[in-house]
Amino acid sequence: MLETIKKRFGLLGRNINYSFSRGYFTEKFKNENIENCTYENFDIPEINEFSKIIANNSDIYGINVTIPYKEQVIPYLDKLSKKATKIGAVNTIKFTKKGKLKGYNTDYYGFMESLKPLLETHHKKALILGTGGASKGVAFALAELDIDYTFVSREAKQNILSYEQINAETFQNYQLVINCSPVGTSPNTEAFPLIPYEYFTLKYIAYDLIYNPEETQFLKKAKAKGAKTKNGQDMLVYQAEKSWEIWNK
Repeated sequence: MLETIKKRFGLLGRNINYSFSRGYFTEKFKNENIENCTYENFDIPEINEFSKIIANNSDIYGINVTIPYKEQVIPYLDKLSKKATKIGAVNTIKFTKKGKLKGYNTDYYGFMESLKPLLETHHKKALILGTGGASKGVAFALAELDIDYTFVSREAKQNILSYEQINAETFQNYQLVINCSPVGTSPNTEAFPLIPYEYFTLKYIAYDLIYNPEETQFLKKAKAKGAKTKNGQDMLVYQAEKSWEIWNK
């Protein structure tokens, strides 16, 4: 059976047993009769282990990248797409015919496409909770949509708010709140970002990049105040399909 496997794809990350990608692509290959392709998890404790994976890359055609390696993987790549360069984070790697590694970002596209149907004219400004690799793609997408944004982190820095600084006035100015932090993801499903949820109303969108659980505490609390809510499931589907397109062009 091994002889028939011609193309390997996979997900690079740490502690990624829960991952969406492997199940999604395995199902896709089956449903669309895509033969001789497999998708596996490359679960590594440190980014330097990536060298071992690429040393044996003759049958690897593409890799998705998840936390915590979206930024750390960049020095291992030969080239970046223009958008990945601007964003400063990579979640898709293509192994070219010449054996080179090119990094792309399809997160921003997935987020943008999944957010568009929810937007109304008053959604002009967004709070981005978290400052990791995923938040960079989100920020890029918001800029493309002409939505101003401000990052929120544990500590206030230049142009970054701290969670403690968010109050009623902040909420009046920002009608879109996006959780790009891992707070609330399985198995710590009781956790939630520490923001004043009482200020959410019908005019707000609460978007969580987390998809496991389907409805995080962040989304539940915002929904209880009337906000429109969205998890990261559709974003993942859009970015996965975009990755597949890149690997096959």
